[in-house]
Amino acid sequence: MKDYLLKATACNGSVRAYAIQSTELAEEARRRQDTWATATAALGRTITIVAMMGAMLKGEDKITIKIEGDGPTGPIVADANAKGEARAYITNPHVDFDLNKRGKLDVSRAVGTNGYLSVVKDLGLKEHFTGQIPIVSGEISEDFTYYFASSEQIPTSVGAGVLVNPDQSVLAAGGFIIQVMPGTSDETIDYLEKRITSIPAISALIEAGKKPEDILIDIFGEEDVNILDKVPVAFVCTCSIERIKNAIMSLADEELTKMIEIDEGAEATCHFCNEQYVITKDELIEIKQSKEK
Repeated sequence: MKDYLLKATACNGSVRAYAIQSTELAEEARRRQDTWATATAALGRTITIVAMMGAMLKGEDKITIKIEGDGPTGPIVADANAKGEARAYITNPHVDFDLNKRGKLDVSRAVGTNGYLSVVKDLGLKEHFTGQIPIVSGEISEDFTYYFASSEQIPTSVGAGVLVNPDQSVLAAGGFIIQVMPGTSDETIDYLEKRITSIPAISALIEAGKKPEDILIDIFGEEDVNILDKVPVAFVCTCSIERIKNAIMSLADEELTKMIEIDEGAEATCHFCNEQYVITKDELIEIKQSKEK
């Protein structure tokens, strides 16, 4: 089944909700990054959440998040847009530990509990919206929950989970974001807190065959969900040979000359998709000549 996410409202419009099935998205990120199990869980949770946050945008808007903890994975970076396109990379993909005390992949240990979560939104304006909060647990979902409450002042519950097969591939991945709008009654908030804490782990629901619609129903009840949109989700990288050439064109003349005369070409690898690009000596000469015009 192809990945997709749902945008919905609930509780008579007082709650905004997103739910996603992201198994293929997380698996493609894992394959591109060659992650080990614990790093896969961290990367998969991150790309799952950023895909839902991308769905909060409009048009050509983009969002980039960076989780920079003191754990061995190093920084994790992900971005997404309103079209359901997302990508992510992890600095050190070969990180894995024994399961934690709860029998789960130890994402907190891999990411670290000290550091920062940063969010940058490119809304097509002169200035980008930027928010940054300290990491609160390294479990990622809890960190984003705190981000929404702290930086955007929106009471929010964020859940994301990834199950990994013995062969290191992603078995199941998914998530939800539930946001309470101003004026929501205390009774509704209490009800939602109980529902969210009582449902099984989101990745277990996906593994059991639950769809994003089912996840929303499990949280809100069948008659209280108003689905607004269904968006296909996929790993899409924006790298290209043209972007690489434009980056080379921005280099100083001395650096470009060195690449032509000494290196006799150039190679570049995209952090996100690990696609490799080779620029020949003749192509470098063409770039230099175009700069001189």
